[in-house]
Amino acid sequence: MSKLFAISGSDDFCPGGSIYPNPKESSLFLSPRRHVDVYFPSCKRSRINAPIVFSGERFELKKPSIDVLPDECLFEILRRLPGGQERSSCACVSKRWLTLVSNIRKDEISGNKTTQALTLKDESADKKAGVVSGVEVRDVEDDGYLSRSLEGKKATDIRLAAIAVGTASRGGLGKLFIRGCNSSRGVTTVGLRAISRGCPSLRILSLWSLSSIGDEGLCEIADGCHQLEKLDLCNCPAITDKSLLSVAKSCPNLTDLTIESCANIGNEGLQAVARCCSNLKSVSIKECPLVGDQGIASLVSSASYSLTKVKFQSLNITDVSLAVVGHYGKAVTDLSLTNLPNVSERGFWVMGNGHGLQKLKSLTVASCRGVTDLGLEAVGKGCPNLKQFCLRKCAFLSDNGLVSFVKAAGPLESLQLEECHRITQFGFFYSLLNCGAKLKAISLVNCLGIKDLNSGLPSVSPCESLRSLSVRNCPGFGDASLAALGKLCPQLQHVELSGLHGITDAGFLPLLESCEAGLVKVNLSGCVNLSDKVVCMMADLHGWTLEMLNLDGCRISDASLVAIAEHCQLLSDLDVSKCAVTDSGIATLARSNLINLQILSVSGCSMVSDKSLPSLGELGQTLLGLNLQHCKEISSGALDLLVEQLWRCDILF
Repeated sequence: MSKLFAISGSDDFCPGGSIYPNPKESSLFLSPRRHVDVYFPSCKRSRINAPIVFSGERFELKKPSIDVLPDECLFEILRRLPGGQERSSCACVSKRWLTLVSNIRKDEISGNKTTQALTLKDESADKKAGVVSGVEVRDVEDDGYLSRSLEGKKATDIRLAAIAVGTASRGGLGKLFIRGCNSSRGVTTVGLRAISRGCPSLRILSLWSLSSIGDEGLCEIADGCHQLEKLDLCNCPAITDKSLLSVAKSCPNLTDLTIESCANIGNEGLQAVARCCSNLKSVSIKECPLVGDQGIASLVSSASYSLTKVKFQSLNITDVSLAVVGHYGKAVTDLSLTNLPNVSERGFWVMGNGHGLQKLKSLTVASCRGVTDLGLEAVGKGCPNLKQFCLRKCAFLSDNGLVSFVKAAGPLESLQLEECHRITQFGFFYSLLNCGAKLKAISLVNCLGIKDLNSGLPSVSPCESLRSLSVRNCPGFGDASLAALGKLCPQLQHVELSGLHGITDAGFLPLLESCEAGLVKVNLSGCVNLSDKVVCMMADLHGWTLEMLNLDGCRISDASLVAIAEHCQLLSDLDVSKCAVTDSGIATLARSNLINLQILSVSGCSMVSDKSLPSLGELGQTLLGLNLQHCKEISSGALDLLVEQLWRCDILF
């Protein structure tokens, strides 16, 4: 030990005098007792947070910190870190460090070549030494498969910076959705700049309701995210054509463009996209007052062989735009035209006679005054492969135009008419007869011109292809029309008859007897004149196929629940809201060994009380959703017990 510590004898401890020539310095370390030269530490150890610098008779404490360095120096240090994991760890130190790390571009990361060289050198040395590394740590390539979404108060620049840093070494950010922003600390150019520099793999960007984002922020995205494919802008008033021009020049792979309620985007931006983005596949433009025929014509004509989906809504375009769509839309398969007040009958006629919409499969036209009998017939002739047609709020279309369109359009599979008040029952039935052998679904919604048939239909072959029938809120639709539909469509599987006060048991029973394939989904909500007789016969004839049954507001009682419990083995969704069912009916359902309900609604059933809780508990073994709203006879205490018991089930009360 003496050799180890260089102790030769007792003289090394200096018993006779002080080892410090200055007594003041010795007082700093030695015990205050007299004639003691050896330092004995006190019981309580003093805390030293910084080095001690002596200066004469006093000393100073200096706190060492890297934060004293300016941003330029810290940036140079951080960009020389070897990997993404290290940069992510440093970003957790403070907001300042996070901001600095998030502003490092991928090409600014220094030492990539040096790191690779050192890695190769180490690997070669390990091979020579015969060492095999069992664990290999490398950053994941930036493939861009990660998705992030920020909404409301969570949408801030700090979170965007954290996303940019955190996803960089974990696969890369591919999709970013920002919905609204924090009122006090909203998303600005700073946040988008961080995404631009840290997420070059970004392919999908969606910005909704961001008044704080302007051209500078979107230009940053265009400057750093050259792989951008889908851009969705909604209610961003500060974004102008300048942003679209930058995106078009820097992101040639753009395929999907959606612009909604952006008041400062006009023709110039759309023309730039048309010039630079030749692979555009989907365009949706809504409520942009500065967009006119020039922008629309440029987009459609430049992407004639790639554009497949087109949606125009509430725009100041004229017949010229529809003429361009009809001539250049050679690849368009889905077309939606809504609320175009400046488009006349001529526009639809020219679009149909342009013979460019040969591949069109789905067409939606709503709130367009230019839709007339002549224009719609021309559209039908120009779209020989149309399969789905939806017509809403077209006040000038009559029975003749609808029948002519159906005859000319060819193999329609789905026909939907909504608020077309000049369409009568004759137009509806003759369209059904002339749709061909491929019609699968037909829907009538709020068509006030539909009246009940007062004469029978001519003897025609039935429509064997129709599987779905929906008639909602058509007050004139009655028993005669329903019975005729039953004979005409024997293969119905989905039936929706909502809000039809004119439907009674006399009209619905023939429909049940005519359906040969077996009903699967039936919605009779609001049919107040249907009784237990209909439900009992439905359960008897179609219980082996029935999966969903909605009897909201119908005049039924526990007798219907007894029939359902006995015959409907496949039923998973049952709605008996506002019906005269009681605790006894609920108990019947619970005792049945055949039924396995997943969704049950007894909302507004005033005769269902606390006595039904044991039965609901038994049904809860399979229930996923239970609606007990407005059941006044069920107490709050009983509801609390039920919620605790059925913890897997979503209960509304």
